[in-house]
Amino acid sequence: QVQLVESGGGLVQAGGSLRLSCAASGRTFSSSAMGWFRQAPGKEREFVADISWSGKTTYYADSVKGRFTISRDNAKNMVYLEMNSLKPEDTAVYYCAADRLPGDVGTTSYKYWGQGTQVTVSS
Repeated sequence: QVQLVESGGGLVQAGGSLRLSCAASGRTFSSSAMGWFRQAPGKEREFVADISWSGKTTYYADSVKGRFTISRDNAKNMVYLEMNSLKPEDTAVYYCAADRLPGDVGTTSYKYWGQGTQVTVSS
């Protein structure tokens, strides 16, 4: 059974930092692209970042570019999202996703999803 479990969310003041982690189990994702999405109350789930299987190629939403960094450790079957200079508009539930369909960067075309972790940024 494949599972993605996010951790590291919490409450932080504007300008602060958080590091989200996603632990994958049930199969290895070392040959799959992985990503992070977020969903704020009353809004649709939106793309945040994506990383290729090798970690050499990354993609970011314009709203987080320069502030967030996605990385992965294939030996540990983990993916991370380092979030700096957080803003109140970053408040959302953050979801880890794995095994993206080729070419579908920025869409929700991932086979596996985690349950999410809450990130709240206070002003």
